[in-house]
Amino acid sequence: MSLEIFEDDMEDLVSAEDFLQYFDIDYDQTIVHVNRLHILQRFHNYLNTVKDSLPEAEDALRDVYKTFLLQAYTDFVDSDAATEKVLKVYKMLEPQETFVSLDQLIKS
Repeated sequence: MSLEIFEDDMEDLVSAEDFLQYFDIDYDQTIVHVNRLHILQRFHNYLNTVKDSLPEAEDALRDVYKTFLLQAYTDFVDSDAATEKVLKVYKMLEPQETFVSLDQLIKS
């Protein structure tokens, strides 16, 4: 298989199940059903950490993708979305720190 075919294949995959099946990763449908967006976002985040150093050879690139996808899936086998906080909505729910100086209060 060539790098061009691999890249075309990646563009055709749309669901977490598509990716897991493409990379021949065994998965529990219940876990994927509940966490599919989180798994794909975590996979994307992992790929972004190495985007400037991804291998050019198709086999090596495929291995990197498979490793990161497996890790992303495993993250949600051992944990849950609220704990992992992958999506922005979970980060927005974290306590926010805001500092208001005494001067700003007095001016109000």
